[in-house]
Order: sequence, then structure tokens, then C-alpha cells
Amino acid sequence: MTVTVTTAGLLPTGDGPYDVTVVGAGVVGAAIARELAGYRLRTALVEAADDIGEGTSKANTAILHTGFDAVPGSLEARLVREGHGLLAAYAARTGIPLERVGALLVAWDDEQRAVLPELLAKAVRNGYHAARLIGAAELRAREPHLGPGALGALEVPDESIICPWTTPLAFATQAVRAGVHLHLGCRVRGVGSDADGHTLSTSRGPLRTRYLINAAGLYADEFDRFLGHEEFTVTPRRGQLIVFDKLARGLVDHILLPVPTAAGKGVLVAPTVFGNVLLGPTSEDLDDRTATGSTAEGIRLLREKGRRIVPALLDEEVTAVYAGLRAATGQEDYRIRHHPGRRYVTVGGIRSTGLTASMAIAGHVTGLLAELGLDLGERRELPELTLPNIGEAFPRPYLRADLIARDPAYGTLVCHCEQVTLGEIRDAFSTTLPPRSVDGLRRRTRARGGRCQGFYCGAAVRALFEKERP
Repeated sequence: MTVTVTTAGLLPTGDGPYDVTVVGAGVVGAAIARELAGYRLRTALVEAADDIGEGTSKANTAILHTGFDAVPGSLEARLVREGHGLLAAYAARTGIPLERVGALLVAWDDEQRAVLPELLAKAVRNGYHAARLIGAAELRAREPHLGPGALGALEVPDESIICPWTTPLAFATQAVRAGVHLHLGCRVRGVGSDADGHTLSTSRGPLRTRYLINAAGLYADEFDRFLGHEEFTVTPRRGQLIVFDKLARGLVDHILLPVPTAAGKGVLVAPTVFGNVLLGPTSEDLDDRTATGSTAEGIRLLREKGRRIVPALLDEEVTAVYAGLRAATGQEDYRIRHHPGRRYVTVGGIRSTGLTASMAIAGHVTGLLAELGLDLGERRELPELTLPNIGEAFPRPYLRADLIARDPAYGTLVCHCEQVTLGEIRDAFSTTLPPRSVDGLRRRTRARGGRCQGFYCGAAVRALFEKERP
């Protein structure tokens, strides 16, 4: 197995041009690279940051959607529907934490209750037939901690929660192990094109490629303009969220969704695979593509909404507050386009459903490459992959006597809030894609992600990182 991950210095140029280069190593770009790894192509995955999943992918609501409420007939509806099944099966094979908790779309007044049958009909038009209407009494029995006044709900039993960090890590790891070249810390500054392909001007030197895929997320419109296209504009849409302590987990059994309005899907309450409870997100259109800070006004709004949904939740301790940016384009569909004669595919406007749809998007984009003239050849099976479990649905290492008996490091806690062991931290540095920052270590192990946010374990985690870092 040849693994190529570059993080510094000039890009290697001695082996000729790449067949395909994917720009952007978020969950969608990583999924596309993984799909291309199934063919005998020379493929590159280029990322401006020093790790995969550093943008929108690391800060979302971490829900595996069924697509029941997508716009019927849209590309997004189809890819979310297909992606749900693909990613659920992939998670089971690779160890990505996933829990099928189901969702309840709660109506709080007569106007919202009147919309529920329309949403049920919409789900059916989207090919989802498991949803059903439930009354106030059943809703109260299913979620006894709901605030007063809930009149009924639409139950969507196949909505699930998933780990947003392990998913792109799994895609990228499998891609790199299968021969994809990952270039981190490689910002694209311009693109020159000719009849044979494209030359990317990057912060680490030129990169030549025959076919090019733009999966640049928040910067997909700017990248598109490198190629002379001005088909859409990304407006960063900030979503702020509050993470409540694990002691709040008993208050919520399902993903509690609001009835959507013209302003968006609204604020939800949901459990996480790490044992916490999420409240959010806000929906704020901004100009700044780096504005991932939280605001007092945003937190006030979330607390106000949360107090109506699950009043007791607001009495629980807050573990963390964070914000993510989504790539809104003013359109109700993905902006995936291939450009005949240009050997170029744009994968833009991938909103909050991108995590769910990622594997289906990858298959769709690969088909577009074939339409552009790329000879894919026969598909081959990728090497199997199993990632360490960092969710709460399955036994963690500190609970496994068999592991501890073989190696006491799995019984030595470093991060007590999240029960992360010395063995897990050590193992993270021996993987195909080891962490390159303390935050990257947190996303691989949960260390420093608990209620004290590293106050107790921060120095020890930092020392281990400095000792083991690549």
C-alpha cells in the first residue's frame, strides 16, 4: 500500500498530470475522492487547510436525513434519498457512529398542525412512505419533556444522528489507502486551462490535471470564476448551536424538528452520538466567509426557542457553543454542473444535507466525468476500513476489559469528561491521516470535547500531541 499525503514543500510533479483533481476535502470532496479511488485513475485531493473536514463539515447538526421534506423532483431530493441508504450501510461497515433515533416534526399551533398532512404528502412524493401523523397524546407519551401546547407531529422514523467528524475521515482515509494523493495546506490561487486540461496555481506550486472538480464549499463560486463561470454566488449562512451536557440526554429521545417556514427549517433539538443534546441552528446570512463566532443575540434566540420546545433543557449545563457556515446560493437545489468541452465539474450550493447526500453526490459526479469523456475503466473494490468508535452507542475502549488486559493504556483515562484513554490518543497518531492540530485530535478521539473543554486535561493532551505529532 502506497500512501501519499503531503503537507509542506513543493508539490510532486515528476509523474505527469493527474487524471482528476478534487479541490476541497470536506465531506463531499472526500466522498468524491473515495469514489474515484475505485477506478485506476491518478487522482489528487487538494485542501487549503491542514486537515480534512475543516470547513462546513466540522460544524453542523450531524443528522442523517431521509429527504422527506426536500423539493420533490429536485436533484437534492434524489441524492439525499440515495445517500441516506448508502451512508447508513457504509457507517455500519466502517464503524462510523450512527443511531436511528427517528424524528418528530412538532406542531405548536393550529396553523402548523394544518401543514402536517401537506408535509406527509410531500414525503410520499419524495419516495418516503414510513412517515405518519400522530396526535397530541401519543406525542406526549413519546416525548414527555416537551413544552406545553404541542398539538401533534409528523413522525419520520428513519431520521438518524451520525458522527460528522468520522465520516469525512473515513472517506479520505479509504481514498488515500487506495492511492489518491492528498495535498493539505495547498490553497488554489488560480486556474489556467487549455485543450488538455488545467494547471492549478497553488500556494505550494503548480499542479497539472486533465479533469477538475470544484468541491470548494463556501468558496465554490470564487473557484468557479477561475474558470470563467458566474452561475451562482455563495452567501455564507451561519448556524449557531448550543451543546448541552450529557446529563440532559434523558430529556430527548428523538430529533425534534420545527414545522418549516419561508425563513428556513428553524431551530431543532436533537441528541448526538456523543451523548449530548444539541439546540439550534440559527440562520443568519452574512458577508464574511470566516465568521464562525457565536453571538449573544444568537444564543439568546436559541434559548428562547429551546425553552418552548423542551423547557427543562434550559436548566441543564452547557458544554459548548459553536457556529458553522453553510453555502447558501439563493436556490432550493444543489448547483452541480458539468461543462462540456472544459473537463470541469462544479459541485456548489451543497447545503446542510450534504453530509447525508455525500456518497450519492460522489456517484453522480463520477457519472458526469464519464459524460465529459473520462475513461473510467472497470471499478475495483476498495480496501476494507474500520475506524475506532468514538460514539456512545457501542462500548468505548475504557469499558472493554479485553483491550485493557492486552494494553493497560486503554484503561488510562486522559480526558475524564469524554472518557478518552491514552491508548486512543496514541492510536490516533499511527493512522493513515493522523491529527495535525489539537482540534484535529479532538475530532478523532473527543479529547478536550467535554464539559470542562480541556480545563482539566488540556495540558496533558497538548503534551501528548507535541510528543506524537507527525
